[in-house]
Amino acid sequence: MRAISGLWRWRRNPLRRGTDLAEAWAGLLALLLILVVAPVIGSGTGGAAQRALQQSVREQQDSRRLVTATVIRRMERSPLDADPEAASGREVRSRVVAGWTAPDGTAHRGTVMAALQTPHRGDHFRMWTDLHGRAAARPLDSATATTHAVLAGTGAALLTAGLVECARRLAVWRMVRRRYARWDQAWERAGPDWGRTGTGS
Repeated sequence: MRAISGLWRWRRNPLRRGTDLAEAWAGLLALLLILVVAPVIGSGTGGAAQRALQQSVREQQDSRRLVTATVIRRMERSPLDADPEAASGREVRSRVVAGWTAPDGTAHRGTVMAALQTPHRGDHFRMWTDLHGRAAARPLDSATATTHAVLAGTGAALLTAGLVECARRLAVWRMVRRRYARWDQAWERAGPDWGRTGTGS
């Protein structure tokens, strides 16, 4: 509705000021930038993020392995945690001291998070390690990487649109300030004659 109501700025009208036309051009330029440039920037950002994240997916999947660990003992007063990297985000884990064999055959022992609600000595669970047997986070999966890339592209497009709109508002604000300044100057020039019409002076 604002765009439709602003069409009068384009029509020839004795009441139309130069700043009115400038504001209309600023609005049209901002609209074109939002409709054309913002999606291009969003697509480019999303594509770059997708390539980088999928490369990380491949590297992590090549450098991490699932191994079977054995609970040695549960850590005392260890609160149950939800695994933030699990698919559902609700996988309950407990902090335990465990032992495991690395992909290179070496034995390891350490404090890790086990996907067990009530772990007991001798319980087995699966955990991720690097190729040298050090505990590692779950590798990034392709679907999650794609989701992050889409969010990055969407965020870039929205940020671009927001910056364009802020620039338009700033330009219009400066034009309005100049208009008011000219009005003040015109009133100052008319001030000495104000109220004297018809007095014969």
